[in-house]
Amino acid sequence: MASLNLLLTVSAYSLFRSVRRLGVVGLFLLGALDSSFLVLPFGNDLMLIALVSSSRSDLMSIAYVLASVAGSVLGVFVIDGLMRKTGEKGLQRFVGQQKLEQLKSKLETKAWLTIFAATLLPPPFPFTPVLMTASALQTPRRALFSALIAGRLIRFSTEAVLALYWGRQIIRFLNSPAVEYSVYGLIVIAIVLSVISVLKWVRKPHERQRSNLQDQRS
Repeated sequence: MASLNLLLTVSAYSLFRSVRRLGVVGLFLLGALDSSFLVLPFGNDLMLIALVSSSRSDLMSIAYVLASVAGSVLGVFVIDGLMRKTGEKGLQRFVGQQKLEQLKSKLETKAWLTIFAATLLPPPFPFTPVLMTASALQTPRRALFSALIAGRLIRFSTEAVLALYWGRQIIRFLNSPAVEYSVYGLIVIAIVLSVISVLKWVRKPHERQRSNLQDQRS
């Protein structure tokens, strides 16, 4: 088990290094994955900070921010299309009943603000469950994506500004052993949670067929 965790960590770390070398394109792809099926806590944020701190260019910083926002929009677009078809009934596989009831009450009265807060705040604030619930409940796409873009722009722009002004200190901090080991741990957690997320979607057709058979028998 330890060797498997080590292999997963090394593989994921190599993936992040490859994404970093791709620059704007890599940041866009990472943002799309982070906002769709895969779970990458702080992955897009750390990559953005690292790239902005390394380049120290205002123009490139803007490009990195826009790439992060565009990638996040693409990832949410995929989730949105699937969850609108799945509906509230299928949503229960991804969001617990108690959490679902809480989100429903907020989305029914303050949909835009709830989505905006979810896109603006970092983990452990539930970004994906909020977006899934909003889509499954058929929240208007204009409200959903306008809140998403506004929140992501503010979040990523703030990170880029901090990286520009305190780039050297941030790089020194990110290269510290404590942060390095923390990233390794986050990578392993991200892989495990991502596998669970993908398996839920893979099992979806089988569960739907089983449900249809049960309905026919009853």
